[in-house]
Amino acid sequence: MHQHAPLIIDVAGHSLTTAERQRLAHPLVGGVILFARNWQDRAQLTRLCRQIKAVRPDLLIAVDHEGGRVQRFRTDGFTHLPPMAAFGALWLSAPKKGEGEGGPAMRASNAATAAGYVLGAELRACGVDLSFTPVLDLDYGESSVIGDRAFARDPRVVTVLAQALMLGLQQSGMGNCGKHFPGHGFVKADSHLAIPVDKRSLKAILAEDAAPYGWLSSGLQAVMPAHVIYPKVDGRPA
Repeated sequence: MHQHAPLIIDVAGHSLTTAERQRLAHPLVGGVILFARNWQDRAQLTRLCRQIKAVRPDLLIAVDHEGGRVQRFRTDGFTHLPPMAAFGALWLSAPKKGEGEGGPAMRASNAATAAGYVLGAELRACGVDLSFTPVLDLDYGESSVIGDRAFARDPRVVTVLAQALMLGLQQSGMGNCGKHFPGHGFVKADSHLAIPVDKRSLKAILAEDAAPYGWLSSGLQAVMPAHVIYPKVDGRPA
């Protein structure tokens, strides 16, 4: 007998159809990922989340809500969150007068925690359980699909800012998910349109790109693998 992990599936519109209710009741389904097409306003989203939980209270309701260009709900009171690169830029900015060397880093960390709290609180208020964030990819300046979604190029800066964001998520009761393991930042292609190939050695990838996952292992609740092929490891996507 094959053991299957539960699937996260999607639904078509603003409310559940009879067929979708039947599908969500299936034991191999573990949750739902929402998209912009599932959004009309906060009242409608709250109703949809209630409908999903009425089928099975243990279904996980998730969404890609990072800030910047990846934010599915943007109207009816949802805060427009900055891209993660904005926090990295703040970290690297010049100290204010009399602030001292670590000032910008502390300001960036506090801002990331505040963003995490707002992100989580607004989604939780509508019944969403988990946001697929933080992005732990490194900003090599090459990737069209990652770009300003990444905090920084330095894995240490990425780790500290992601931890700060995760603290804000935790304060709001929101789950987190690090992505895209072991690292999507080096490849140019968009994995929604093609399968990117990262030809670097496993040693190089683990030393830099995957480092945040080890450093954050005690705080990460979930990890999303990259839809990237690493031929030095094997021929299949991670």
